[in-house]
Amino acid sequence: MLVVLSVLVACGLVLLVYGVIIYNRLVALKHAVAQSWSNIDVLLKQRHEELPKLVELCKRYMKFEQDTLERVVRARSAVFQAQERGDLASLGQAEGLLRQGLANLFAVAENYPQLTTDQAFRHLQTRITQLEEAIADRREFYNAAVNQNNVRIEQFPDVVLARWFDFRPFSLLEFSPEEKRDVSLAPLFD
Repeated sequence: MLVVLSVLVACGLVLLVYGVIIYNRLVALKHAVAQSWSNIDVLLKQRHEELPKLVELCKRYMKFEQDTLERVVRARSAVFQAQERGDLASLGQAEGLLRQGLANLFAVAENYPQLTTDQAFRHLQTRITQLEEAIADRREFYNAAVNQNNVRIEQFPDVVLARWFDFRPFSLLEFSPEEKRDVSLAPLFD
């Protein structure tokens, strides 16, 4: 009887330790997703701060390109609003519009030699381009962390503890196929 009781206690301890290990891994994954999103958020805020400077600088030179500038401002606003709401689907759409608006803005700026030679413009263009690349890189890390989390909370035996402790899946930060295509600059030169 003592042997059976010892075996049951040992099995119970093994299961408890295994459960704690699974729980800790799920917590680590959840925090990896949060950290990945935080990295994107920081870059989005930095870009959000740079865009008004770019628009104001361009306004000085591009008197007849108000539509291009307004599209960038509207897209920036949409990104900020989606970011504040935590709405990843809307954020993806707004990011696509902003990316397209910036590409159009930089293409139209080529028609203004004084603007393109302006040191502040070149600095802002480089800075925003670097931020765009960093956001794309961080989005990849975020989506990898989300994927790891989502797979893990659906796998047995993790799914048992994930449901018990209410671990939830996260949404990927995705862009629609239209938003991923290269921007056509042909209409700007017709």
